[in-house]
Amino acid sequence: MRIAIIAHLKYAIREPFAGGLEMHTHMLARSLRDRGHAVTLFASTGSDPQLGVEPICDETSLLETGIAEANDVAFFREHHAYLKLMTELRGRSFDIIHNNSLHYLPVSMAETITTPMMTTLHTPPFCWLESGIRVNRGRMRYVAVSEATAAMWSHVAHADDVIPNGIDLHHFPFRKSASEEPYLVWYGRIVPEKGLDHAIDAARLAGLALKIAGPISDAAYYEEMIAPRLGDDIVHVGHLAHHQLAHLVGGARAALCTPRWEEPYGLVVAEALACGTPVAAYRRGGVPALLGPDCGVLAEPDDVVSLAAAAVAATRLSRSACRVHAEHHCDAERMVDKYEAVYYALRSGSAIVNDRASEPLPILASVA
Repeated sequence: MRIAIIAHLKYAIREPFAGGLEMHTHMLARSLRDRGHAVTLFASTGSDPQLGVEPICDETSLLETGIAEANDVAFFREHHAYLKLMTELRGRSFDIIHNNSLHYLPVSMAETITTPMMTTLHTPPFCWLESGIRVNRGRMRYVAVSEATAAMWSHVAHADDVIPNGIDLHHFPFRKSASEEPYLVWYGRIVPEKGLDHAIDAARLAGLALKIAGPISDAAYYEEMIAPRLGDDIVHVGHLAHHQLAHLVGGARAALCTPRWEEPYGLVVAEALACGTPVAAYRRGGVPALLGPDCGVLAEPDDVVSLAAAAVAATRLSRSACRVHAEHHCDAERMVDKYEAVYYALRSGSAIVNDRASEPLPILASVA
């Protein structure tokens, strides 16, 4: 098939990934090309050229300075880039257009294009995307990354399918034993909604060292809430490439996942499990559905004491059980299989069987 994928423009789609959405887009485009599809990725300048990229805009994150005028420039640059792209797509020949961005224009302008389109809902509702979806007149198939995300969007749009995100299990190899040096790990974008300050406080309360990896995406939050908490036992090792990250995560006794928002999926959970690292996480959003009682312990949201107890309990879980769980529930190949099924159904104009209710959610251990 000839597949167009529309990426978001804040960051380039390349390693080291700025976040889970960049990694997901990269893996999806690469996997589809490996399967013989002709993929064109419309993304930011600087994205991985091996993905069949047609750049449509410079990374808009480079324009964001905290100054209103600069942020306005970033907003309008994205607006004009997507407006130009959607106009040009009327004359392009694709079998499927997969909107993997978080922008309102691809959905609001979908009715101007005859090519079948689908949009993946990666986040909880926010005003701009919600507005774009509300004005769409039905020429769109929606896919959510979790049942929790589908429920969050249900007042705006019906998710025709739920396709959980997946990871490349080869990039996160299993480690039978953790490092001799005992430590917990937290990784991801360092922003308030990811709750790193809670992870630090919980690790100290549990009496365990914590290693942190990820880009500083909110400098003010880092300087005010994170930097003062760092020390010999709490270390930020930087923003790591895949192989470095897998080594760090695989060596941990447990991984902490501390969303302060309704996390749509939780790629860091899947990656940790693939490495054999148990997870202690807040019971929030799509995270609980990713874990089973043999590989994760849930803590009450925003409760550091509960999280500390969950972290200690998680260190006692089986590493091999974590890997098996990842293989059964988090494999990217299964994710791509499901996207391909949607693509073929859209191209043919047929409906596909939705298996959203076929697998019951697991019951997890919890720490009150």
